[in-house]
Amino acid sequence: MWNRKELKAKGKAAFKANYWKCVIVALIFTAIIGGSAGSAKNSADDADDTSASLSDIISSVPEEDRGTAVKIVVGTMSGVAAIGFFVKLLAVNPLTVGCKRFFVVNSDGGAELGELLHGFKNGYGNVVVGMFLRDLFTFLWGCLFVIPGIIKSYSYRMVPYLLADEPGISGKEAMERSKQMMKGQKMNAFLLDLSFLGWFLLSLITAGVVNVFWTQPYVEATDAELYKALKNA
Repeated sequence: MWNRKELKAKGKAAFKANYWKCVIVALIFTAIIGGSAGSAKNSADDADDTSASLSDIISSVPEEDRGTAVKIVVGTMSGVAAIGFFVKLLAVNPLTVGCKRFFVVNSDGGAELGELLHGFKNGYGNVVVGMFLRDLFTFLWGCLFVIPGIIKSYSYRMVPYLLADEPGISGKEAMERSKQMMKGQKMNAFLLDLSFLGWFLLSLITAGVVNVFWTQPYVEATDAELYKALKNA
């Protein structure tokens, strides 16, 4: 049975032993996750303004041409959304798996930045499907209520690690294995996350500086240790 103090000590030691590479990988991970979240938020914030603008544009078009204008606008917006979806599906998610792979390998000493491309080179199809299923089921549970979505996010927490560590595993199997590994561990994992609250507050106070150079790589290294502990349990 793992405990938070031991896990964090192992994560910190692995992080400090390969400091700058861990910082770079954690920064990349933060950027791609933050970029995805930021894009979604901006899309939501701009939705009303965009709708109003499009309404004005369409209303200015001669009535006989409005049907064509609507089709063009809807087609353009759908195309942009589709591009964003496929970029996340085919590039962001495999890179996320590569980041997780880096920290798992680094736990045993001296991972190289090339591990970031692991998801593209090893079991790419399984990575794409597995991460898509994780995102889809987390989203669907989140649509019910916030709490079920959070709980399921913990259930599927190990999916990217399994895809990174076992390239031959299918997406469906990664989902099932993650649920098994996290059974009875979700609250412990939540408390582990909560134990970093002070560091995240300090990161906020320093406008993200502490997050870049300490908090995020420390968290990622510790999470990799959690995966290893659950895998070997």
